[in-house]
Amino acid sequence: MITVYHGSALEVSKPLVALGRPNLDFGQGFYVSDLREQAERWAARIAIRRMEKPVLNVYEFDLDAAKQYSYLKFDFYDKAWLDFIVANRKGKMEWKDYDVIEGGVANDNVIDTVEDYMRGRMSAEAALVELSKYRPNNQFCILNQEIIDLHLHFVESIIM
Repeated sequence: MITVYHGSALEVSKPLVALGRPNLDFGQGFYVSDLREQAERWAARIAIRRMEKPVLNVYEFDLDAAKQYSYLKFDFYDKAWLDFIVANRKGKMEWKDYDVIEGGVANDNVIDTVEDYMRGRMSAEAALVELSKYRPNNQFCILNQEIIDLHLHFVESIIM
């Protein structure tokens, strides 16, 4: 079991995969991170946008059990990660064959590079040189409701 976090402006004790947006980095699922600070930053961003209080939701995640499903992991900001992110952001739904995807977030540090590559303003080689300057943070996108129901256990929500 690992502890994971979901930043929001509300308590999410019963996450639903179907509520996610399809054109995100890893697809339409429920996103969590094992990096508390990352989830706290996300909660703050959402709360500012909605003019509400940030909420950090805490879960225990049976990652070993989740890896028994169709599991994809990106260890680096590499060409495979870049192409996967871009395809999903363009609506190609590369995520459809997976139940859990783990890897770096296309966050403020790297989003300009991703968008320049996506729009053809930067070659893959140049994008990879730029991306190599950053160490990926981490997110899990849970795309299968069964995994949430069986292997993601709500612990608490913390109003920040």
